[in-house]
Amino acid sequence: MEPLEITSDDPLLATLDFKPYRSLVKRGVIPFSPREGEPQTKELQTPWGAMLTAKKGDMLVFELDHPNDVWPVDAGIFDESYMILEPGVCIKRAVTLLVPLTDVTRGDADRMVTVRTLEGVETVRAGDFYLAKGVKGEIWPYPIEKANEIMRPAE
Repeated sequence: MEPLEITSDDPLLATLDFKPYRSLVKRGVIPFSPREGEPQTKELQTPWGAMLTAKKGDMLVFELDHPNDVWPVDAGIFDESYMILEPGVCIKRAVTLLVPLTDVTRGDADRMVTVRTLEGVETVRAGDFYLAKGVKGEIWPYPIEKANEIMRPAE
């Protein structure tokens, strides 16, 4: 069976019951600032094997206790979503909207879902991920296990 595909402009998103969550952890951050003559993009691999593309100007965010788990964040979205606490350290100040990805697959935890993010295409097993939505309507898969560790419902 082909993976179910979802994009940030999919009408299905309006039917989902997203709930607001806040991240409780400090994260590391460095700007992606390649010099002239260097590659202006960088491929980053997620822990589940998806490839994301950082472009010049993006911020590279990572968990302090897992520095190899790096993902790109568009600079404008970073400015709206994160707060720098000290050089190289930030915290997400914006809420992240989450819904179980199984809500997209009508309860089928084993169904594969392809999510078209700003940084690339990620195909994941629905039962292992939430669908996250950010400040500009951007979407991405968010590991349930990670959410349980570092996210709490927003008040």
